[in-house]
Amino acid sequence: MNIGVFLPNWVGDVVMATPALRALSEHFGDRARLIGIMRPYVADVLAGTPWLDEQLLYDPRSPAPRRRGAGFLWTLRRRKLDTAILLPNSWRTALWARASGAKERIGYVRGGRGWLLNRKLHPQKANGRFVPSPVLDYFLDLAYAAGAAPVSKQVELATLPADERAAGAVWAKFRFPHEHQVVALNSGGAFGAAKLWPSGYFASLARRIAIEDRRSVLVVCGPSERELAREIVRGAAHPRVQSLADEPLGIGLTKACIRRSGLLVTTDSGPRHFAAAFDVPAITLFGPTDIAWSENYHPHAVHLQLDLECVPCQQRTCPLGHHRCMRDLSIDEVYRAVRNQLQQTRQVIAA
Repeated sequence: MNIGVFLPNWVGDVVMATPALRALSEHFGDRARLIGIMRPYVADVLAGTPWLDEQLLYDPRSPAPRRRGAGFLWTLRRRKLDTAILLPNSWRTALWARASGAKERIGYVRGGRGWLLNRKLHPQKANGRFVPSPVLDYFLDLAYAAGAAPVSKQVELATLPADERAAGAVWAKFRFPHEHQVVALNSGGAFGAAKLWPSGYFASLARRIAIEDRRSVLVVCGPSERELAREIVRGAAHPRVQSLADEPLGIGLTKACIRRSGLLVTTDSGPRHFAAAFDVPAITLFGPTDIAWSENYHPHAVHLQLDLECVPCQQRTCPLGHHRCMRDLSIDEVYRAVRNQLQQTRQVIAA
């Protein structure tokens, strides 16, 4: 059998899909070939994990004809899928699944695409609206619909030797202490500006950690966030605060740096889920988003979110223009959470 799994386009969602991938791999075993169908930029998230037999990359803007349009469809149809499992809710993935020739197409009925599916799941609604529930469970239910048995909800990732060497070079360059002694900060977020905590707040937090806790701080970033990371380092103005802004960036390096950190302070974005996968304590600063959607069941996670009438709005930019959900989340409150997490970590190590 050939099983095609259409994966999400968001980095964090791909991490939250790992329990579903593990469930499918354990269920089908050697009886099927598991093919992950995904955008190229999320492929590195799954690098080193054992569940997929093949990665099939799709990119509508790719210069390679086999990755877009008719060329991709020809490549997809050559895989002769027996079953297609659609983790995203998009029309496009449902059309690709139908066009692939897969006899069984499993997905959620969303946006009128139900006629393209023949094994249909219905998300829970109340008063005409979708009930916020963890995306991780949402994906697992699709795996269970394909016959998989219940599995742990623990998200899981791996790093490659090259990733670890690159992270080791960063540690050596900045003269960081041993693993689990560095506090990582992630200030970015591809979703939109509404998720961002002000860079000046991050700079002040980093400086307090460096001075009051005598900890080294590493600001991680994506390619489009380099200047934001540099701004935080400049604002902190302390030699213990450094960033990845001038390093060869990649998801693999970010994973390896978070894996060897002792704590991550982050916005509600993809790297937050890296911490859960590597069991690194994490403090997530939530603004406009509903925590229920992105719950990853990390046992060492702290969620900070203000109780405002407009929260959660789920908007990419603040519709009211004040952005209070993040601006009113004080540096003192976040720092208290950092101190508590570091203290708990010390107690665990001492025990």
